Parts: sequence; structure tokens; C-alpha cells
Amino acid sequence: MAGVAGPPGPVGPLGPMGQVGAPGPAGAQGVAGAAAPLRSFADILFDYDKADIRPSEAGKFQAVLQHLRDNPGFRVVLGGYADPRGTNDYNLKLSDRRVNAVRDGLVKAGVAANRIEVGAFGELKPKCTETTEECYQRDRRVEIFIATGN
Repeated sequence: MAGVAGPPGPVGPLGPMGQVGAPGPAGAQGVAGAAAPLRSFADILFDYDKADIRPSEAGKFQAVLQHLRDNPGFRVVLGGYADPRGTNDYNLKLSDRRVNAVRDGLVKAGVAANRIEVGAFGELKPKCTETTEECYQRDRRVEIFIATGN
């Protein structure tokens, strides 16, 4: 006659993993989601041939920073530009430095880098086509858009 079973013993070590099976067939592609709507927020303006955020633009920078803090699900899209003076190659590099200055400032202030999308466009998409300093100033910018959806 058998007695009452005792308490279970300790669990032994795991054995070696088995061989990985062949991958299954790929599933059907899902329906593309709607693009998150973009809302223009501000343009941060820059001095001629400069890529640092000037003190007069700090308020705009702080406003976008606060908006992103208040809306943690939102993303930001930054587009850097230059006025038409200079070569195309130089202006692309300058607009890249400008957009990275804004992005780096946001990251340093605590915005997660994966919430920021950037693009540098040089002298493409001018806001003004006159050959005046006032017009050139409008083109020396980083445009800030807020993506309000996922």
C-alpha cells in the first residue's frame, strides 16, 4: 500500500533549447493608418550664416518645449531652411546645422529623441522671393510642426 505523496522537490535545471522551426508564411499586409495631422507651430529664425538659436527666438523655443511637455503623445517635425545666398550644398549643410540645433536643444531639455523628426532643405521652399534682407530673414528658419496624432 502506497503512502501519502510528499511535497514536490526542487525544480531541476532547464534542458538545452530545441532547434528553431521554419518560419511560417507571411501574413497579409494590414491597412495603412492615417497620417498624423501636422499643425504649424512656429518658425525659429536665424542670423545670416549662423545656426545657434538667438536670444530673441528663445520664447518660441520655450513655447514648443512646453507644448510637448503638456502633450506627451505628440511628436514634433522640424524643417531647416536657408536663404538663397550661398551654394546649394552649403545651404543644405547650414539648414542641417540649424535643424539639429533645435532638435538638440529639445532633447537636452528632456524631449525624447524618438518624438522628433527632422529634415534639412537648404534654399528649397522659400517663404519669400524678393532680394531684400527682410525676405532673406523669413527664409533663414526652422519650421516647427506638431503631429497631433499617433
